[in-house]
Amino acid sequence: MPVLILLHLVGVIIWVGGMFFAHYCLRPVAVAQLAPPQRLPLLAGVLGRFFAVVAIAVGVILGSGFAMFFVVGFKNALLHWHVMMATGLVMAGVFAYIYGGVYPRLVAGVTTQDWPAAGAAMDRIRKLVAFNLHLGFLTIVVATLGAYFGRG
Repeated sequence: MPVLILLHLVGVIIWVGGMFFAHYCLRPVAVAQLAPPQRLPLLAGVLGRFFAVVAIAVGVILGSGFAMFFVVGFKNALLHWHVMMATGLVMAGVFAYIYGGVYPRLVAGVTTQDWPAAGAAMDRIRKLVAFNLHLGFLTIVVATLGAYFGRG
């Protein structure tokens, strides 16, 4: 079980920490300092590398999470574990949509230098990452405090 928890936490740190950095640190500076022809290729390249790593992290998070459920049994798992699993699956679905659906539109717009299309795709990615980031923070709260909810 400790190895599963370690794998789970490493995946979460990479994913949620990376989203925080990209959303609150990298993107605002890129928007402030670079015009779309410079900014959008940079962000497409950074996100391409990040999303490839996140795809692995998501697999590790889901795999370790399900493995921990199997160790204790689904019916024996605490309620907050089930909440974490639900929010994690939603986050994974949003990520899959970003990586498989929206990110390719960003790359296509950058490749053809269609800056309005690339910008629209980047804006959609920004909003979805913000959603996932906040859901990730909520999941971390549930993970750390969930066992205490409902106790008097």
